[in-house]
Amino acid sequence: MHKIRPKTLFVGKKSVYLPTCQSTNDEAALLLRQESVAEGTVITTDYQAAGRGQRGNQWLTQPNENLTFSIILKPNFLTASEQFSLNVAVSLGVFDTLELFLGEGLKIKWPNDLYFKNQKLGGILIENSLQGSRLETSIMGIGLNVNQIDFENLNATSLRRLIGKTFELPELLEELLVKLEENYLLLRNGHYNRLKMRYLHNLFRYQEQHLFQDAQQRTFRGTIMGINETGKLAINVENKLCYFDFKEISYVI
Repeated sequence: MHKIRPKTLFVGKKSVYLPTCQSTNDEAALLLRQESVAEGTVITTDYQAAGRGQRGNQWLTQPNENLTFSIILKPNFLTASEQFSLNVAVSLGVFDTLELFLGEGLKIKWPNDLYFKNQKLGGILIENSLQGSRLETSIMGIGLNVNQIDFENLNATSLRRLIGKTFELPELLEELLVKLEENYLLLRNGHYNRLKMRYLHNLFRYQEQHLFQDAQQRTFRGTIMGINETGKLAINVENKLCYFDFKEISYVI
């Protein structure tokens, strides 16, 4: 995993390989505190003992079977209120890579999980640091189920389980870094509306009526209509448009 040569401008040109670690996001944050770090630096590991996901969940993974890595970006072209646009760009980068193998059935589950039909393939945890009203650094933690077959979580799946092929992890990572950079550069060059349209087009359960649960554990039926300018999920509930942050709602799968 430590020998990667992605065909990119800057993402992955510098990489740090750790055979094992607690969390690649934590390692990236430590690196930023200790030294000047080039944008696009990637931290990879074969085994992440305490990976973190959204809502404080753990990201559990078997050694040497999956992709677990973090990318350091410096999106100072974005204000704090625009930071969800990073979720959009990075989610599409992972989506574009997986779509090469899976095609129809692949979706982005808001805010930034990757699903094939009703099973989870991967997740993204983005941690931003601000300088004034602008983003200074962003750490993109990405976990992707690739060659693992057995999962404790019955809702999880992997590329290998879906298509019956074993992947070379360094090659897949190189392709993923290319797609991530492409979408990040679109964002940096002012094409957020174009990215948002693709994000919505590929959004899990978009414009379909389904069950959800709010922060008070109340279940309700609604239809996802889109996202607002700060990334909140817009849901039509009994003909009223309601907006939810990611800690305020969960899907009933």
